[in-house]
Amino acid sequence: MSAQYGMVIQWSEVDQCFVVILPDFADVVKQPCTDGKTYQEAVTHGQEVIESLIEMFQDEGKSLPEPKVFQAA
Repeated sequence: MSAQYGMVIQWSEVDQCFVVILPDFADVVKQPCTDGKTYQEAVTHGQEVIESLIEMFQDEGKSLPEPKVFQAA
């Protein structure tokens, strides 16, 4: 289910790592929410956070946020 949620990964000169932002969960989690020394590590950490958030929402009986969908021009 986590595949429907997107993430933004950018290099941070200040932190010297890739930081992860979860636009769909911006209202419930501090941004950026995780990071990684490599791009792939950041992706893996981002996916783990998304999966944890989905589990938390389900455990608390909350509705998941609507995923943002890219609309091609």
